[in-house]
Amino acid sequence: MELFTLSAYETSAEAFFQALQEHGADLVLDVRLRNTNQLCGFTKEKDLAYFVPRITGAKYIHDLRLAPYPALLSAYQNHNIDWTRYREGYLEQMKASHAAAYFYQHYGKFAHVCILGTATKKRRSHSEALVDYLRQP
Repeated sequence: MELFTLSAYETSAEAFFQALQEHGADLVLDVRLRNTNQLCGFTKEKDLAYFVPRITGAKYIHDLRLAPYPALLSAYQNHNIDWTRYREGYLEQMKASHAAAYFYQHYGKFAHVCILGTATKKRRSHSEALVDYLRQP
């Protein structure tokens, strides 16, 4: 299985869908806690649920079990914790919830999985920590 990340922010629709096509994505797994506000632009949940299958042929799923806890995300976004602490907290959450087993049970049949996150030029995303965690033997 190929796992790769893609950010829902600071990208054009053209670059976003081109990246999905270049990777041959058959699943776009949205692990964002919030994916319905105006800042999401064309990457709102309803829009991606419509566009992803039609443009790329991939399946789109929003899975909150793989999203960070609201308090953890808020602490990171408000600069109360740094990336290292955010990553550690998120990985603790994933280990406690047996996220790897859950992921492979539900999504193991897909060959090219895009983990959709929220990275920007100034902020990293838990999606990259999730991919690292899922790649561990």
